[in-house]
Amino acid sequence: MKRLINRLLPKSWRSTVVTIPVIRLHGTIMAGGGQFRPSLSLASTAGLIEKAFSYDAPAVAISINSPGGSPVQSRLIFKRIRDLATEKNKKVLVFVEDVAASGGYMIAVAGDEIFADPSSIVGSIGVVSASFGFPELMKKIGIERRVHTAGQNKAVLDPFKPEKKEDVERLKALQLEVHATFIDLVKERRGTKLKDDPDLFTGLFWTGIKGLELGLVDALGDMRTVLKTRFGAKTQLRLITTPRGFLSRFGLFGSSKGFSAPDIAAAAASGVIDAAEERALWSRFGL
Repeated sequence: MKRLINRLLPKSWRSTVVTIPVIRLHGTIMAGGGQFRPSLSLASTAGLIEKAFSYDAPAVAISINSPGGSPVQSRLIFKRIRDLATEKNKKVLVFVEDVAASGGYMIAVAGDEIFADPSSIVGSIGVVSASFGFPELMKKIGIERRVHTAGQNKAVLDPFKPEKKEDVERLKALQLEVHATFIDLVKERRGTKLKDDPDLFTGLFWTGIKGLELGLVDALGDMRTVLKTRFGAKTQLRLITTPRGFLSRFGLFGSSKGFSAPDIAAAAASGVIDAAEERALWSRFGL
C-alpha cells in the first residue's frame, strides 16, 4: 500500500528512501528437507525469491551461507533467480557470509556481483559422492545380505556388498557430466573475470581474499555498507520472510490425521540423520 501511494504522489513529494529486499539462503541444499532440519530447495525458496523480485526496487540482495548439497536443487534455485532478474530487469547482488561452496557457490553466481568477507570460504567447484561400506562387518557379525533385482545394475554401489570397479567407473562418469555442467555455468556467469588458474575447477576452496584474486567474487564487503554506499545513506534493507508458526516448522501440525508417537519418533530419527549429513557438509570447511 505504501509503495502504491508513493507512486501516485507527484515526484517532488515522493520518498527518496530506497528499500532493498533481502533474501537469506542459509543452510544445506537438498530436495524435500527433514522434519527437524529445514534445508534449501526450489520448493522452500521459490516463494521468498518471487516476493523479493516483486518489490519496486532497483536490486535484490541475497545473503548466502551454504556448504552445498544437491546440484539439481542448486541449479534450480540459480535459474529461478536469473529468470526473475531478467523478467523484472533487476540487478542481483550476492553477499557471502561464512561459506558459499559447491552448490552454495553455484547459487552465488546468479548474482550480477558477488561480495564476500575476507574470511569467507568460496569455491569448491566440483562434485562429491560419499558413503560407507560394511561387507567385512557383515561377515564378522554373521549377517547375510540378500538382494534380488530385475535389472543387473539395479543394486550398484550397495554399501553392504564389496565395491566393484565397474560400478565406481560408472559413478565417476556421472560425476564428470555434473561437474562439466557446473564449470560451464560458472564460466558463463563469471566470464573474463575468472583468472586462468589450473586449480580453479578442481574442487579446491579459498578465502574471500583469494577468491577476489581468482575472480570468484567481485569485491570484499558487507551487505549494509555496500548497499548504503551504492543506493544512499538512507537505504533500508527489508528481509523477506515466510511467516511460520514455531511448531509447524517441525511438522507437528498441518495434518488432519494428527501424529502418533511412532510418527514423532520417526521424525526425530530422520532429524538425527539429517543433522549428521548437514554436519558433514559444514565440517569440510572447518565450520
